[in-house]
Amino acid sequence: MTGSCCTPGRDAHGVAASPAIRSPKPRHNRMAALPGGRFRMGTEDDVGYPADGEGPVREVELAPFAIETTTVTNAQFATFVKDSGYVTEAERFEFSFVFAGFLDPRLERASAVVHAAPWWRAVAGAFWKAPEGPGSDITKRQNHPVVHVSWNDATAYCEWAGVRLPTEAEWEYAARGGLDQRRYPWGDEFTPGGRYQANTWQGDFPGVNTGEDGYLGTAPVKSFRPNGFGLHNVVGNVWEWCADWFSRDFHVTGPRSNPTGPEDGTARVMRGGSHLCHDSYCNRYRVAARSSNTPDSSAGNIGFRVAR
Repeated sequence: MTGSCCTPGRDAHGVAASPAIRSPKPRHNRMAALPGGRFRMGTEDDVGYPADGEGPVREVELAPFAIETTTVTNAQFATFVKDSGYVTEAERFEFSFVFAGFLDPRLERASAVVHAAPWWRAVAGAFWKAPEGPGSDITKRQNHPVVHVSWNDATAYCEWAGVRLPTEAEWEYAARGGLDQRRYPWGDEFTPGGRYQANTWQGDFPGVNTGEDGYLGTAPVKSFRPNGFGLHNVVGNVWEWCADWFSRDFHVTGPRSNPTGPEDGTARVMRGGSHLCHDSYCNRYRVAARSSNTPDSSAGNIGFRVAR
């Protein structure tokens, strides 16, 4: 298995990408226009993971850019699929990864266990439109983030919509919302005043989720208060693909002006954590936290937002 305990991944299989058709209509016109400039990226917080390469803290300079205030929704992705005829990699592989606790017991027993992270199952027939496998649907989740999308799927959507994935540096700058070196997009306290600010796991992972934040699975994309730049759910809810190849240490000596990551690699950067993150095993819902997965991987907690 590639990926991590947060998001299991496929080994590269080289499945040919389904072509996307450029949309004749402009999409994503309601983006937050950000001025760019200098900010301090990364962290040396001791609650991170050395293998993730969160540090050192370094000053990065960005040109102005725009970024969507929410992740791409099921409704938006459905429009893309209808317009372009695109077929996702989960559909072409004929399976995707689903958290075991969301499955019908019969389907859970019939699905392959991911042994490195046994709370995941490789579920035949799971894809964006059937996020918990056969028998599930998104009828009541039109405003939830689309999931089971690979990096390749996300870039196909971007090509169609005339946008792109944010770079990792752009993502972190936007997620910070103007706050310097804070642990979360709203500050250093996870639940200020006892109020939840993000959709993560509460309880005893992976057996008991109390749902104290109001959600057991994904939440609508505008749940919780936005950060200082108007972005919703930049931590928790779903992992978000970034444009960059992942490296543990490239950024230590790499460029500090509009960095785009290394020229090649085996996995792409993901940011923000998900509704399955819990501080007992994965506190990657911090704004400086990083993870990665292979470009053809998909799971029920991976989505994306777009930039321009």
